[in-house]
Amino acid sequence: MAGGRELVVSFGEMLIDFVPTVAGVSLAEAPAFLKAPGGAPANVAIAVSRLGGGAAFVGKLGDDEFGRMLAAILRDNGVDDGGVVFDAGARTALAFVTLRADGEREFMFYRNPSADMLLTAAELNVELIKRVSKSLPPPLLAIPCLRLRDLRTT
Repeated sequence: MAGGRELVVSFGEMLIDFVPTVAGVSLAEAPAFLKAPGGAPANVAIAVSRLGGGAAFVGKLGDDEFGRMLAAILRDNGVDDGGVVFDAGARTALAFVTLRADGEREFMFYRNPSADMLLTAAELNVELIKRVSKSLPPPLLAIPCLRLRDLRTT
């Protein structure tokens, strides 16, 4: 529970989306891009918090300006960032994304690999995760580098 509220913990990526300054064009046709925080798991945590729920985020960011900016955005939106770790050897992920005129989304990711892909079980804030009173079935959890059995302590 977070301050008497149920706690939702989101696991996964948080990255920088670069979005075209004009709508309905391909990435190649975009005249310029604006940076925006992105990553579905982080977006869920922020949405839960904005709706009055307790939210935390677990993931890895680069120890770079974008990573520190993203962690601050979590905090500024009332999300517990106690599960965020930083990697000095990997950068925060970048994604160029657009909604083309035909309605299809187009993505181009920059990972080599990025920090979000390098989270290990040893880096998890297990105490934060234990605060969750309910969990989703494993197919609904998006932790590409971990298995639930890696979290067991007994």
